[in-house]
Amino acid sequence: MLIKTRDDGYTHPQPSEITSQAVYQDRRQLMRLMAGGAAGAVLASWATRDARAQMPGQGAKLVGRKSTVSGASTMEKLTEFKDASSYNNFYEFGMDKSDPARNAHTLKTAPWTVAIEGLVKKPGNYALEDLLKLSAMEERIYRMRCVEGWSMVIPWVGYSVAELIKKVEPQPGAKYVEFVTLADSKTMPYVGSRVLNWPYVEGLRMDEAMHPLTLLTFGMYGEVLPKQNGAPLRLVVPWKYGFKSGKSLVKIRFTDKQPATAWSVAAPQEYGFYSNVNPLVDHPRWSQAAERRIGEDGLFAKKRKTLMFNGYEPQVGQLYAGMDLKKYY
Repeated sequence: MLIKTRDDGYTHPQPSEITSQAVYQDRRQLMRLMAGGAAGAVLASWATRDARAQMPGQGAKLVGRKSTVSGASTMEKLTEFKDASSYNNFYEFGMDKSDPARNAHTLKTAPWTVAIEGLVKKPGNYALEDLLKLSAMEERIYRMRCVEGWSMVIPWVGYSVAELIKKVEPQPGAKYVEFVTLADSKTMPYVGSRVLNWPYVEGLRMDEAMHPLTLLTFGMYGEVLPKQNGAPLRLVVPWKYGFKSGKSLVKIRFTDKQPATAWSVAAPQEYGFYSNVNPLVDHPRWSQAAERRIGEDGLFAKKRKTLMFNGYEPQVGQLYAGMDLKKYY
């Protein structure tokens, strides 16, 4: 190939200054979407930014209206964005809490589709832009509790999973909803590690998935999700331990059988299917009676009492009426 050079003082760019082919292709694929309003702007932001250390103001705006769902917004102090986006469990990008923020920039989030499968009248592959426009976005300020004893308060942006479920019309025999996350060894460096069977799978009973508090989530803090927090869409179930809220979803399957979820397969004696926040049931290796709120004076902060169902008992307690919550942990 003939390369024409210039003699007018022009300096060739350094390799580090040249846009990579992958990013260039992502941008080309999204040109038509950018003309489509808010959904296009959100998709463009996911595709082109580096989520390694996203700070407020760097992501596309994704503002939700105030929710009218009972219990959808706690008045507790918000966890700072820098803590919520840098202290994460996302084992596809590493085992340490700081690994996802350091490694998740490799995740490719556009184009993105979610497969709807199983006992449903309207199966198919749903493009992310269609899911973004399915229902009005709401902001939900949820307490989030990790089984390891730490908690946060995060303003999520999305809409109830029930809106999607109604659209795809489950068949009468559908009793459970299975959520499958991306497992791409090319962009997720720890996929293939022996800690779990991949892909990461979670599941809910149908009435749990249909509960108004169960959120299909596209953003946090008024912006699109950072990659380390589960971009481009994730599940948020605030009355359950955080590992139930699968990140980077690629498949939603409706089934008549209880799904074999990732952690209940890996360590059934420690992680049950329901995984409701219950301070009366200890993890085999530590107590669940208290928690440390991330951002509150470090490791020496006084722990707070863990609330039943993470404080959402008035909203969700009836889902488990008559159940032995120690047996069905």
